[in-house]
Amino acid sequence: MEKTLVSALTTALVIGAASTTFAASNPFSDVPADHWAYDAVSQLAADGVITGYGDSTFQGNRNITRYEMAQMIAKAMAKKDVSAADKAMIDKLAAEFSDELNNLGVRVANLEKHADNVKWGGVLEYTYTSTRHDQANSNGKTKNNVDEYVFRLEPVAEVNDHWTVHARVDANGLMDTDGGNSDYNVKLKRAWAEGQYGKFNMKFGKLPNSINLISTTDDPYSGVELSYGSKWKVTTAFGRIDDSQFGDMGRGTNGWTESNPFTAFTDGDNHDTINYQGVKVAYQDKKFFGDVAYQHLDSTFNQYALPEAYYDGDLNNTDYKANIWSLKASYRFDKNSFLQAEYAKNTKADNFDNAYSFEYDYKGAENANKGSWGAYVAYRKLGQYAAPWSTYGDGVDGGQKGVELGVSWIPFKNILAVAKYFDGKDIAADKDASKLFGRFDFFF
Repeated sequence: MEKTLVSALTTALVIGAASTTFAASNPFSDVPADHWAYDAVSQLAADGVITGYGDSTFQGNRNITRYEMAQMIAKAMAKKDVSAADKAMIDKLAAEFSDELNNLGVRVANLEKHADNVKWGGVLEYTYTSTRHDQANSNGKTKNNVDEYVFRLEPVAEVNDHWTVHARVDANGLMDTDGGNSDYNVKLKRAWAEGQYGKFNMKFGKLPNSINLISTTDDPYSGVELSYGSKWKVTTAFGRIDDSQFGDMGRGTNGWTESNPFTAFTDGDNHDTINYQGVKVAYQDKKFFGDVAYQHLDSTFNQYALPEAYYDGDLNNTDYKANIWSLKASYRFDKNSFLQAEYAKNTKADNFDNAYSFEYDYKGAENANKGSWGAYVAYRKLGQYAAPWSTYGDGVDGGQKGVELGVSWIPFKNILAVAKYFDGKDIAADKDASKLFGRFDFFF
């Protein structure tokens, strides 16, 4: 930046003529000419937040000192009618020059001093889902339409050079009842601490699952995840899951809920805790990604209603155990297209024990790139005991198989539109099923 511009901006620092006298012998070092604060000062001056002498000069041609910078920030902090963007810039400057401000008698609260330590992001999400199922014992169809919204906040706080704290808070509601369903409310969905030391990463708390998403979603479990590596990476996870998170994934196809073994015979009030362990070994280069993973889930249901064909042990104290092995591979042909395939098998199940997915993707919507878009076509089979809680539930659900089509589009920056269509069958009932899914995401 030209020193004449610097001089003009520095004018705003001076509180009376005495300030120039003090500045000539102040104990603080100069602010480097390439420091980000110079650009911030220039923007505040352009916005009229700070002003100088009548002739817009500092009456000197030299760099700004930290003391003078603090004087200017103090003056800017006294302004009340500033935009949100300028206020954020002032807070950032105040954090950088807090010691100098304290010497000036301007107290900077700890929250201001660490204004940049917490970064806020989130999304407002509107979703419409329409599902259709042929009934098992008649020629009729069951229909279900859901209009819902989610307001999500995802703060990330810096603890030190190695540790961060993450959280996610969701507020859910139903559009057709104006949020009148008691199951839709504000929840702390995730909260975990994460440490990074070179190639070693550790997470503790209520975590998103990252082991195998054809079988289980990225919804949280309470526990620990440890990973090591870069090109080759090993990840281990263990903890506990409240089975109420699984929700009612049932298709109601033959009188009982086939799709989700964990919620098939709980009444909605009697929830159990599922023990969870997982391990994954992954490899990645510029074009190829692959992994092999193992997940173990087990729980005990005190229900006298479970069909003995699907569960081992005494029906009065029924154990559910799942040993799910999975493989995943994807290959990027060029910048516009890639192919991915997944397979999972539950070696503890006698029926509906495998799941697989083949998907081809073309291009992709990028939030910051207005007009970008993507499309995919997939065939999936999600046997309910190999995929009791699949991340693919927006289209093909657990206990279903068939073709899925999807498109995504960015009509405006940070606004994502998604549409999906599934056509196939409920596996257990061998009856036709379909789903139409639409969503708008407003990221901030």
